Amino acid sequence: MNTVIKDRTMRKNQRGQSIVELSLITPLLLIALYIPADFGISFFMGNLLQTAVREGARVGSGLQKSGNVPNLFFSPQAADVVRTEVVSRLPAYLTKKRVTITFYTGTDCMEFVQVTAQGQYNFFLYKLMRLFGGNVPNSVTLSRTTQMYVTYQRYENNDHCTVATTYGPFNA
Repeated sequence: MNTVIKDRTMRKNQRGQSIVELSLITPLLLIALYIPADFGISFFMGNLLQTAVREGARVGSGLQKSGNVPNLFFSPQAADVVRTEVVSRLPAYLTKKRVTITFYTGTDCMEFVQVTAQGQYNFFLYKLMRLFGGNVPNSVTLSRTTQMYVTYQRYENNDHCTVATTYGPFNA
């Protein structure tokens, strides 16, 4: 009879021990699972940023110059069209978004458009680490650049243009 009571008492103590172990390990498991997820989201934001820049450069490469022959140039309105395209595709989760558009033009060279966009990604895990006394940065700046040749130019042009007209940086 005495051994039966001891067995019941030991099983109750083991159940309490399991709850304590689970409550101590659960936060560590959640952090270990959240770190890759947080970095994965930042890489995904970088991919969305690259897609927005690439689409803006594609739109910019098809724009026509304005002005009178032989003084043709890409106007600020053309840069506005590219900026609007990029801003409409930027992820909303990024902060401090900026877009810069540069047209490289000339007479006997390969003309191209360069679009650069950047934004700040705020890590959630770093905020948690600061609560526990960690000294870590709060965010990281993501920046992407794409260049595309302007369509409808002479095929004999082999050298890249070096004369640049930059519009921006525009805050998005």
